Amino acid sequence: MAVQMELKRILISDLSDQQFIFLKEVDGQRTMPIVIGPAEARAIDSRLKGEPVPRPMTHQLLANVIERLGATLERIVIHDLKDHTFFASLVLRQNGQTIEIDSRPSDAIALGIASNVPIFVAEHVLDEVATEDTE
Repeated sequence: MAVQMELKRILISDLSDQQFIFLKEVDGQRTMPIVIGPAEARAIDSRLKGEPVPRPMTHQLLANVIERLGATLERIVIHDLKDHTFFASLVLRQNGQTIEIDSRPSDAIALGIASNVPIFVAEHVLDEVATEDTE
């Protein structure tokens, strides 16, 4: 079973190559951190701030390609954690068929933010990494 999450916060540091995003359970108190790269962090941050870009960035480009191919991005699913690495899928619908595409969670979330789609995390992944949010 997967639990719907939302992007709670993003931490960007110019002093480190490791940036963090925090996903929070939509109907609960659990929060989970994900380490992402600087490029993905900046893409997510600028999208959240609504900053205009003169040309499509990578994640917007992929959203445009999906749309032009007649598919829709339905959701992002972080479905596994192995050796400290999260695994995610883009879940698309095209011509009535569901298509799952392997993705890094950071890219999937950046695309999900660009496309305004829900993010889900498998319950067993949350059991391993989530903490209770007291805010």
